[in-house]
Amino acid sequence: MPRRSQDNPPEYDLSDEAAAYIADALMELALQFESTHYVEIRRHYDSITPHYDYEPWQLDLFDEDQTF
Repeated sequence: MPRRSQDNPPEYDLSDEAAAYIADALMELALQFESTHYVEIRRHYDSITPHYDYEPWQLDLFDEDQTF
């Protein structure tokens, strides 16, 4: 059996209607997954988000030991 070249993957022709159905199905799957596993997703995002001692929306222009 001859091997296919991996340089040019095959293209799949879809109608607009088929593409819309696939997009809807994938979106529904993503929403169901998120609603089922929201706590785990939130815990992961909280674990990778840096935590600051100050309010993150405040801009810190000067160091604390700055003398004028």
